[in-house]
Amino acid sequence: MSDVRLAIEALSAISVRDGNRPVLRAVSLTVGVGEVHGLVGESGAGKSTIAKAILGIIPSQVKVTGGRIAFEGRDLLALPPRELREILGRDIALIPQDPLTALNPARRIEAQMTDGLRLKGNLLKVEARRRALALLEEVQIRDPERVLASYPHQLSGGMRQRVLIAAAFGLEPKLVIADEPTTALDVTVQKQILRLLRALQERHGTSVLFVSHDLGVVAKICDRITVLYMGKVVEQGAAADVIEAPRHAYTKALIAASPRYDRPDAGLEPTSGEVIAALRAEIAAADAGVTEASGG
Repeated sequence: MSDVRLAIEALSAISVRDGNRPVLRAVSLTVGVGEVHGLVGESGAGKSTIAKAILGIIPSQVKVTGGRIAFEGRDLLALPPRELREILGRDIALIPQDPLTALNPARRIEAQMTDGLRLKGNLLKVEARRRALALLEEVQIRDPERVLASYPHQLSGGMRQRVLIAAAFGLEPKLVIADEPTTALDVTVQKQILRLLRALQERHGTSVLFVSHDLGVVAKICDRITVLYMGKVVEQGAAADVIEAPRHAYTKALIAASPRYDRPDAGLEPTSGEVIAALRAEIAAADAGVTEASGG
């Protein structure tokens, strides 16, 4: 489909280290052209595994056992490493979770931003520096010259995150994977970064897969949402529909346990043990059915 940028089809994976425990259970989702798609779930749901599978950096102890990851019709899982490297950083970019650990503490920001521009964009050194300055201005950094000359520890958390966002959009990628980009920030800076990210996405027409555990954050920026639990998709739909009228009991529990920025006085409800038990039983039954069907 011409309006689909990324299509994940029945992606399954196991943890070899943990006795072939299922990590992803036939996950399917699409990210449209110019769409922000939220991938939501608690820790261990499989969000990062999906992101790493797209980027070709899935850990050795995790084995993909089925499915496709089609980027503009090309299956990333089937591409030779050289062809995948050509796509990554140019057509597909990443905004990492923790800006402090994502940036090299021993190198100035200029070197870290211009390396990718020169390598992937074939820019000369002076062109790459000019482009880096323009990118920092685009993410609303007031003194880009000073920032380029700085080391990461000399910048605030919000500034470091802006640098990573600028670097991700440097070569006009078609898809950006934002891996919990606001987790390490306070609420005020978080809102600024979300507003900035959405503005950049709309300006460039970029597709974004926004990975988060926070439904409140996802509701602010995403067009559609996929909810994961134990590597299984439990609900998908338009962001407004999922937030305001969730269908699955787990999604309802997740929303009830999340802070509502529009209702600061509303209390939080802990996720019911009955809901989790029922969902685990549902997944176990599905796993058993797959094993029987495969003759295991």
